[in-house]
Amino acid sequence: MAYTKEIDKKWQRIWQDSNAFRVRVKDLKRPKYYCLVMFPYPSSELHVGHGRNYIIGDAVARYKRMRGYYVLSPMGWDAFGLPAENQAIKNNIHPREWTLRNIKKITSQLKSWGMSYDWEREITTCFPEYYRWTQWLFLQLYKKGLAYRKEAPVNWCRSCQTVLANEQVVEGKCERCSTEVLLKNLKQWFFKITDYSQRLLDDLGKLKNWPERVRLMQENWIGRSIGVSIKFPVDGLSQEIDCFTTRPDTIFGATFLALNFQHPAVSRIIDDSLQKEAILDFIEEVKKEEPLLSYNADFEKKGIFTGKYAVNPMTGKKIPIWVANYILSGYGTGAIMCVPAHDSRDFDFAKKYGLDISPVIEDPNQEQGTFEQLSQAYQGQGKLINSDDFNGLDSEAAKEKISDFMETKGIGIRQINFRLRDWLVSRQRYWGAPIPIVYCPDCGEVALDEGDLPVLLPEADKFLPTGRSPLADNEDFIHINCPKCGKEAQRETDTMDTFVDSSWYYLRYISPANNQVAFDSQDVNRWLPVDQYIGGVEHAILHLLYSRFITKFLADQKIIDFDEPFERLFTQGMIVKDGAKMSKSKGNVVAPDYIIDKYGADTMRLYILFIGPPQKEAIWQDEALQGSRRFLQRSLRLIDMLKSLREQSLEDLSSSAEKQLLRKIHLTIHEVTKDLEGDFQFNTAISRIMELVNQTYKSVSVGISKNTFFQAVDTVFLLLSPFTPHVSEEANSLLGNKESIFDRSWPEAKPEFLKKEEVEIGVLVNGKIKEKMKISLNCPKEEVEKNALSLPKIEKIISENSPKKVIYVKGKIVNIVI
Repeated sequence: MAYTKEIDKKWQRIWQDSNAFRVRVKDLKRPKYYCLVMFPYPSSELHVGHGRNYIIGDAVARYKRMRGYYVLSPMGWDAFGLPAENQAIKNNIHPREWTLRNIKKITSQLKSWGMSYDWEREITTCFPEYYRWTQWLFLQLYKKGLAYRKEAPVNWCRSCQTVLANEQVVEGKCERCSTEVLLKNLKQWFFKITDYSQRLLDDLGKLKNWPERVRLMQENWIGRSIGVSIKFPVDGLSQEIDCFTTRPDTIFGATFLALNFQHPAVSRIIDDSLQKEAILDFIEEVKKEEPLLSYNADFEKKGIFTGKYAVNPMTGKKIPIWVANYILSGYGTGAIMCVPAHDSRDFDFAKKYGLDISPVIEDPNQEQGTFEQLSQAYQGQGKLINSDDFNGLDSEAAKEKISDFMETKGIGIRQINFRLRDWLVSRQRYWGAPIPIVYCPDCGEVALDEGDLPVLLPEADKFLPTGRSPLADNEDFIHINCPKCGKEAQRETDTMDTFVDSSWYYLRYISPANNQVAFDSQDVNRWLPVDQYIGGVEHAILHLLYSRFITKFLADQKIIDFDEPFERLFTQGMIVKDGAKMSKSKGNVVAPDYIIDKYGADTMRLYILFIGPPQKEAIWQDEALQGSRRFLQRSLRLIDMLKSLREQSLEDLSSSAEKQLLRKIHLTIHEVTKDLEGDFQFNTAISRIMELVNQTYKSVSVGISKNTFFQAVDTVFLLLSPFTPHVSEEANSLLGNKESIFDRSWPEAKPEFLKKEEVEIGVLVNGKIKEKMKISLNCPKEEVEKNALSLPKIEKIISENSPKKVIYVKGKIVNIVI
């Protein structure tokens, strides 16, 4: 028989008509397995680069089902936000129409790939039935003081005309459109994720089944550091500047202070400065720079002297106060004690502006007496010098001693800081969930009652980005009576970022049609955490961190009884073509529709899973599809051979071939199962199945029983079924099985066939290996020694020398002593 696309359509129709993958969450008679792939932005149709994620997830779901689990595998759409809105604007169409059109297309694509989703659980975040509960979640955070509004300098994308969270700025550019990001002061809504900094960090230890690099990325982003906040009095003013440092051992080498331009002390310090205008001009210049580029080592460091001095509290010396562009506002206090001898950025700045450089840590690699002539900063540990009573202490001891001294004298206080900033959630765009807040002249900021949800996103003809929300121009939307006093008030016109929608969607899949609650807590507690989550590593910080925060918050409110959303995480590698990640802008995408039409869905599925280790980047080669196609056709021909194979007489059978094939069957089952239970090594699993197919073909020519041949063919398609479901279902039916192959059990390897019967051992002469030979493990000692001595190469070496001794170590070596 041959594999055709008609086989795909046949089995997709059968699965759909029989509701093969429908799950009843309250009906848990088997162990549950919640397998979830990150849901897509429906901003454009899918290409094969997207397909890797979904095909991996489907293979896992189908495998687990055959292992006896009750598998939930749902699908939905991250439908709000910039990706869909920007594409809609580009194509001159309303975001809703563009989004729904793409959802229809992508749904058709996924179904044509043979995905085993429970489509009755489909969710769409831009539908009121969903975003009503996103707004409910906002209100729960608001009630607990974790959603708040403040004026703050924020990242502003001039192209998208909206604010961006820090996590959405990559190397100073918007992650969506790559436009350089500027800072802008705006009143914005934030979620207070910083209240959870320590827990988010500590609980990374619970995530044993997450990739190490993802945990490390989150750890670095949370950025916990232990240090001292030190008070530097400003000379001539009744004011102190707090500086946080993780290196109090270097305080004696602090030769200047540098402030971020947004530091609150700047305005007072420069108020009477003769350089005030120049300083203000410099600040305006710095505002135009990309804020996060200052992380780069080669970033050009610039500054201006304020005309004022601070006093180093440990030396009593006056040190100049500068405003500098490399000082970050979002970490510590936005003011840094600068130690150029022991910090490379401070060193570059001091060299540029001729500031003092005073070494206070001895560099063990530098000659004695040359510490004053520095060509670069020494940032390591060492003995203290030029540090008064603390001279001679090593760095770690000095940190503690100096911190103790500072606390005793009231100079400083030990402190823990985090790099993590509060989550900026409001956007000045149309396509998002409205924020359920109104502003009353008398009552101020007022949250809507839960009974008033959802706040519907109104229809809008004008939604092009202008720098303010398009909702601000919708008079019907804006005007509302205050929920408290009944007087005329106005709605909030910003919308929520799409990461709020995706921070809790995995909960909604459990109760997608419930219009009374966001989710049924009892059912959610039964099905979550998600057993296996699959998606791209690019979401390691934003989506995964936000989801962890929301889960912990809901657990604190006793709404759920778990505090981590995803038990296991798998991050697949990208598929690249022509040396780059697949994207329409690069013109290197491969359309799956064409492949399916020409080769069939299972050819594409098999190739994507066989292309390489799934966690690593893989190179797409169009011509390699033919190989996957040929393998499927070759596997299906085994069924034709089985039908024509006659029962052979005992004389015609080869007991050796029978044993070898049975051993290969069970060894393949064992190894493929191991590949799928570990890190999803689909490529090696498929390779092993290919070897079984090859040996099955060879076995026919030497004579095997029809029963053993049947076992081999049946095993091939059972093992292939998670990867090539359509072909496997067809083969299963042709082999006489009335039930779906996915209602059958995964094959079990029989231990007796896994034992090694033959091994290769080394033959040594006087302890040096000279030859190798294969033996049966059951072979008697005398026969092994005799066979070793009769090997031509060994006979030549021994010649006329009679062996003094022959030592046989069972299954390992024969050592001949002459």
